[in-house]
Amino acid sequence: PARLANEMIKACSHLAQLMIQSHLVHLNYEAGNFYGVHQFTKAQYKQHQKQLDRLGELVRSLDFMLPMCSKGLLGACKSFKHVDSYEPQDMLLTYMENLEALGLMLKKVIKIAQKEDAPDVENYCAQLIEEMFTASWQIKATLRCR
Repeated sequence: PARLANEMIKACSHLAQLMIQSHLVHLNYEAGNFYGVHQFTKAQYKQHQKQLDRLGELVRSLDFMLPMCSKGLLGACKSFKHVDSYEPQDMLLTYMENLEALGLMLKKVIKIAQKEDAPDVENYCAQLIEEMFTASWQIKATLRCR
């Protein structure tokens, strides 16, 4: 279970960063489609908090601990892309890339969960994958409408 827990902790770290990133996009986004993106990102950061809580509980159910601070979480999330521009499209594209990266990361977690006979982890990760790629599609659709 150690390998499974470690991969789940990486996913938790990514979720924590997504929560912060979506909240900052929510606060800093300025464009003609402001209201829709503002509402979308508000729902996203709230959802990421719930996702992090549930995935973290599954890590704890394996009798492993998560990092105790944001520094530890960020250290477990080396592949996360940070927004480096206040341009509306850049903010959303970076966030979208991070959503998709987590979706792909979770596919690996599912494979390990199958080997470890952890159907609870497998099922929740499948749900998260759907949520990540649905949000990604919604961002793509939003950017095409500009």
